[in-house]
Amino acid sequence: MNKGFWQSGHTPTLLSAFLYFDLAFMVWVLLGPMGVQIAADLQLTPAQKGLMVATPVLAGALLRIVMGVLVDQIKPKMAGVVGQVIVMAGLATAWLGGIHSFQQVLLLGVVLGFAGASFAVALPLASRWYPPQHQGAALGIAGAGNSGTVLAALFAPGLALAFGWGNVFGLVLIPLAIVFVVYLVFAKNAPDCPPPKTYAEYASILKDKDAWWFMFFYSVTFGGFVGMAASLTIYFNDQYGLSPVHAGYFTAACVFAGSMVRPIGGLVADRVGGVRSLTVMYSLAALFLATVSFGLPNQWLALAGFVGAMLSLGMGNGAVFQLVPQRFRKEIGVMTGLVGMAGGVGGFFLASSLGFSKGMTGNYQAGFLIFAGLCLVALVGLTSVKTRWRTTWGAATLARV
Repeated sequence: MNKGFWQSGHTPTLLSAFLYFDLAFMVWVLLGPMGVQIAADLQLTPAQKGLMVATPVLAGALLRIVMGVLVDQIKPKMAGVVGQVIVMAGLATAWLGGIHSFQQVLLLGVVLGFAGASFAVALPLASRWYPPQHQGAALGIAGAGNSGTVLAALFAPGLALAFGWGNVFGLVLIPLAIVFVVYLVFAKNAPDCPPPKTYAEYASILKDKDAWWFMFFYSVTFGGFVGMAASLTIYFNDQYGLSPVHAGYFTAACVFAGSMVRPIGGLVADRVGGVRSLTVMYSLAALFLATVSFGLPNQWLALAGFVGAMLSLGMGNGAVFQLVPQRFRKEIGVMTGLVGMAGGVGGFFLASSLGFSKGMTGNYQAGFLIFAGLCLVALVGLTSVKTRWRTTWGAATLARV
């Protein structure tokens, strides 16, 4: 990353987008790291635990469409303000009123989906300030806000042990409020924001088969990342008997690996091409997921396997979004919402399938193997479209396949 990158855009907005995204992702997966304690108090079954951690992921996926539309209608900054206010109000209600049933925790999960929908705001907020040659780096930095999932895994189980998991919903309001003020002061809309599109124009994007390919590719890379971020605390506790706090530390290590390499994934894709990068990442992710599915003999080997999978998927996230703004620059708001939605759906599928796999078979193997299979399907699909992309995108430097 050179001096030209920092001069080509608006650094305060880029960093504000990162902070907003980071804290939003922290609360988006908050139920996962506290899942062991919540499940014990509410006496949840394995399938219910899976649905509990998967519901915010699915809600975030669907709400990304709503936020993507808001980005184009009222511009990214104001869309972010709306999302942050809803999340803070929901957390305050859960803290003051308490969560006493499975239905209530699912309802909170839906509200936390607005935090997951921050993806559809933060990325276009940053992206519109930067030229095509710096899209991978800009979106990599903004997208590194998924590191907020590390904060949740590191601190939520310990705070829940010390103060009770219900009070954690109140404690997280403190950093959220601080970041909200920073966002209001420093984030700015790019001067060349495209005019709002009609709903017919939104629908027309779905007629482009490239849109569907990008949605599928991201459902695998980001879906794998967020699905495991939401589920691994429960997995390490159940599979290896780790305490909720130590299971959170193991999860944090895995999530840290996947989130920190996202900017690297964007930079590598800028250098060698998004398609080449994704080809390697899907292959490695399939290998690591298949390996951990067999239930490795101790937690340290499992940790190594999950870190490898998260590194592959995290770099894949950066590579996908190196390509998206090149193909759909004028529609980046709605495309970010669509692709982000697909990523959330993939995460819901993985998190819920792990819970159902455990409940039906007594182990998690089927859930991991199915997702490893999806990585291979994505690899085959990528191979099938790269020749067409080379000939239809115009400049070879765009796709570099």
